Amino acid sequence: MTIYDVSVPLSNEMPTWPGDPGIKISAWSSLDKGDSANVSLLHLGAHTGTHVDAPAHFIAGAAKLESLTLDALIGPATVVEVPEDRFSIEEDFVAEHCPKNAERILFKTRNSAFWGEPSGQFRSDFTYLSAGAARRLVNNGIRLVGIDYLSIEKFKQKSHDTHLTLLSKAVVIIEGLDLRQITAGAYELICLPLRLRSGPGDGSPVRAVLRTLD
Repeated sequence: MTIYDVSVPLSNEMPTWPGDPGIKISAWSSLDKGDSANVSLLHLGAHTGTHVDAPAHFIAGAAKLESLTLDALIGPATVVEVPEDRFSIEEDFVAEHCPKNAERILFKTRNSAFWGEPSGQFRSDFTYLSAGAARRLVNNGIRLVGIDYLSIEKFKQKSHDTHLTLLSKAVVIIEGLDLRQITAGAYELICLPLRLRSGPGDGSPVRAVLRTLD
C-alpha cells in the first residue's frame, strides 16, 4: 500500500483566489525572541489551497461544513486523467471516461502542473468542469468530485451553475488538489476538513491523501 499526499502545502507564496483573503503565516511567539514556546499565527480564507466546499458556500440556508458526513470524504475514489488540450470537462467526456457507479471522482488535468510554477501567481486559464458534466455526474449518483485547481468552475462564471448543480444535491467538492504524482485509476481517498463550527460554514482547508488498493 502506497500513500500519496495530494494536498498543496500552505505557504505565504502560494496563489489564492482573486478577492479572497491572502495567506499569511507568521510567528505569534518565538523561542528565538525569548518566548516560552513557538506559536504560529495563521491568516487565511476557508478556500485556501486544497479545500472542500460545503453547500452553504453558494446556497443560502444550506448545509454547513460541519454537517458533511465522513463517509462521503473517506472511501474508494477514481482518478480520471483529462487530456492536456482540454480546457473544459464536458458531459461527453464524463459519459465516456467516468464509471457510472463511481461515488468519488477526482479529475487530474493540466492544472496540476500549475502548482510547480515558481512564480506562485494565480492562473485564470485553468481547466474546469462544465455544468452539463456536473449534471451527468449527479445523475450517476456521485457523492464527491475533486479537481486540481482553486475552483471547479470556469473563471468569472457569474451564474455558478456547476457549483449549484453539485452542492444542491449535497455533492462534496474538493478543489486545489495536487495530482502531479498520481496516475489514473482506483484509490482510497481520505480527506478531512477542519471541524469549523463558527462562521458561515462554507468550507475548509483539508489534508487529502490517496492510498493504493493493493
